[in-house]
Amino acid sequence: MIRLGFVAVLGLSFAAGAAVAKEPAPAEVVTEIARTTKTAVGQPITLPQGPLEVVASIYTLAPGVRLPEHKHPYQRYAYILEGQLMVQQGDSASRVYHAGEFVIESVDRWHFGATVGAVPVKLLVIDQLPPGGNVTINRPAAP
Repeated sequence: MIRLGFVAVLGLSFAAGAAVAKEPAPAEVVTEIARTTKTAVGQPITLPQGPLEVVASIYTLAPGVRLPEHKHPYQRYAYILEGQLMVQQGDSASRVYHAGEFVIESVDRWHFGATVGAVPVKLLVIDQLPPGGNVTINRPAAP
């Protein structure tokens, strides 16, 4: 009898749970991750005039990697998918970006990046430039 009562209470609990309708998941969720009119160093964001090429790339940097000093002649955006990336501007302080952060890179300014920690860095990078243009220019070696 006690066992039958327990089964009945258990059955009512499941029925009550099923009767409580869950809200359906929304079909679309938008989470804004950045909104700005300036680059990481305070430059206004501008785009080349005329035809525009968009280049989207995934970069994967192994732990301990330090990129050569370089600059971007046109606007570049990066989203940190994994890991931590330190960016050192040639003439100012460095900043460490973490997974989930958005970087609006400086334009035409020397800088370098390096991985931080033991986890590889994975970036989604988007460049906007004139068709056929260079996305990155490495700094020439000093004579």
